[in-house]
Amino acid sequence: MTLLWGLGMNKSRRQFFMTIGVLAVIAALLPLELGEFYVHVVAIGFFYVMLAVSWNLLAGYAGQLSLAHHAFAAVGGYGSALLLQYGSEALKIDIPLWICIPFGAFVAGLVGYGLGSVCLNMRRIYLAVTTWAFAESFRLWVISEYEITRGDLGLSTELIFDTSDPTPFYYVFLAGTIFCLWVVFEIIRSPAGFYLRALRDDEEAAQAMGVDTVRWKRFAFTVSSAMAGFAGTLQAHYIGLLTPTPIKFNEMAIILIMVIAGGLRSFWGPALGAMFIQVVSEALRDYSEYRMVLFAVMVIIIMRVYREGLFGMLRDGMAKLPSLSASGST
Repeated sequence: MTLLWGLGMNKSRRQFFMTIGVLAVIAALLPLELGEFYVHVVAIGFFYVMLAVSWNLLAGYAGQLSLAHHAFAAVGGYGSALLLQYGSEALKIDIPLWICIPFGAFVAGLVGYGLGSVCLNMRRIYLAVTTWAFAESFRLWVISEYEITRGDLGLSTELIFDTSDPTPFYYVFLAGTIFCLWVVFEIIRSPAGFYLRALRDDEEAAQAMGVDTVRWKRFAFTVSSAMAGFAGTLQAHYIGLLTPTPIKFNEMAIILIMVIAGGLRSFWGPALGAMFIQVVSEALRDYSEYRMVLFAVMVIIIMRVYREGLFGMLRDGMAKLPSLSASGST
């Protein structure tokens, strides 16, 4: 049985790397055809892909409905920016950016571990409300601690590249997205993935079967928060300005819409949904007051008609192509 499982894992890993390799080549060639604005749009799309796939690991696979994922992205961004600014002043040395970025992800993961520990005995609506309260508390802290965070005025920070051309940043976001997809893939295809799914499906049964539910809840919170923080640091050092605006609940709502539209509990679905919603959102920029209404209607239709989302539709459509072509030839 172990041998068969290992063979299956090797096959799925080969398929994953082949798929991600083809997609990476296509994505790497896109800036050659797109203008700077569209390169920026897709780069931000990669940022949301990282948030969507990491939130899907927590909510879709582990069943922990957190409403603070956008806040963890901000924690990572502020952690990196504050270390770069105040850490350099305190230590009297220039801290390199390549240290600040993983530091921001580490801080977000540490905060996620703490929040996950606080929420160990909470489920469903209680967990959602508690994580939302944390996100709002962090937003209010950012606003009130003006001397540290600059509040609504925004905290300026160093850019990864000293250029206004979004193309170099695009490739950084692409590399970060590939990394996050690989991390999530390895987790869900490992024994940890089985434990997380068992925790999601029936926590009491999993605990009765010997699964350490406390450990795996903390694990899910820590890893997903660290990935969100990593995405947040990349965005912070791309935009160059951190404000409390992205910590509003609207940002979390966008992440929820992306994951549900693409396909909750599927691997590729959140990535597809994130990029799709990002592109559509930019296309509807002139109708910004109606975008959330349209997205809400779309989510309602998907949940009523096809809960597996856009990825499920695409997968099932491709599966029907051979039979359609065979019937057409006859």
